[in-house]
Amino acid sequence: MPLGLRGPLARARALLATHPVVDGCNGLPWSLRRRTGHDPTPGHRFDLDHGETGVRTDIPRLRAGGIGGQFWSLQVPAELTGEAAVTATLEQIDFVHALIRTYPGALHLALSADDLTEARDHGRIASLLGSAAGHAIDSSLGVLRSFYRLGVRSLSLTAGRSTPWADSATDEPRAGGLTVFGEEVVREMNRLGMLIDLTWCSADTMRHTLEITRSPVLWCHTAARAVCAHPRNVPDEVLSLLPRNGGVCMVTFTPEHLTRGSGPASVQDIADHLDHIRAVAGPDHVGLGAGFDTDPATAHRSPVPDVAGYPLLLAELIDRGWSFRDLAGLTWGNALRAVRGAECAARAARGRRAPSTATIERLDGERA
Repeated sequence: MPLGLRGPLARARALLATHPVVDGCNGLPWSLRRRTGHDPTPGHRFDLDHGETGVRTDIPRLRAGGIGGQFWSLQVPAELTGEAAVTATLEQIDFVHALIRTYPGALHLALSADDLTEARDHGRIASLLGSAAGHAIDSSLGVLRSFYRLGVRSLSLTAGRSTPWADSATDEPRAGGLTVFGEEVVREMNRLGMLIDLTWCSADTMRHTLEITRSPVLWCHTAARAVCAHPRNVPDEVLSLLPRNGGVCMVTFTPEHLTRGSGPASVQDIADHLDHIRAVAGPDHVGLGAGFDTDPATAHRSPVPDVAGYPLLLAELIDRGWSFRDLAGLTWGNALRAVRGAECAARAARGRRAPSTATIERLDGERA
């Protein structure tokens, strides 16, 4: 970082100019769909180019925040099941593609690690599709592959409720982690090169997945359970497994994950979680997954008002003594490595196995 720059905020912005943030979770697509339907035409009901006051994300603020890559969340409500969940997710995918086409000067579809770097080098924001919700594949590996062909590059195994093949952190455990079919989902994701997202999963599901995956995992928005005992946060025993796996734990800005009270969280609270994960898992396994526009009910309690605020957090970490290397990994390098790691694992897996034709009925039997 240039030593001549005065103050941590100026140094943070200088770092972001070359190592922008790859953020793991932004709920803008569903938020806009709730407000506008399926039409992303600028000026029709919203305009991301010129600022949008009804949401916390737009293109000017993404640029001000130093965002170089964004996973656009494809999550749909857990109340949608079966074909309804598949349909809603397909509509989410279609909507994100439409957003990218509508703002080609700012957004660039990213299907690979090379696409991420190409977007950055041309001054655009790499747009990744994910994470999709595990219940949205309707226990079908064919649907999973179809999502991948449409550009989806990460899938969360569970949401607020368990899937028939994986236990959620906020539902009654049924599988003790993954069922036999759940293990097959993980292996097929490895073969495809789709990142396994363990956000929302129970600790048993996290451990079980890490035992069998040959690809890096990620948590697209979570925090450290040792700092805040939220059931969806990651325990230290799991964080300690990340160096062997190569995965990334991306810390959310959502207040209920950060503090034990019901009051607002602070930038210092986010930094506390990042410090802890760096200490337990190592600096190569921590990232950022703010979760903007995922929960309007808690937006007023957020420590960072909108997507322009990432430099404030980096300034706090600079004050705490984070090195240039660790900060560059946090913002850009660690996420890029995980995406590339999934691609490398897929090339190896495709030499070992064909697309799986397994069904949940055949593998899980009566459990299904």
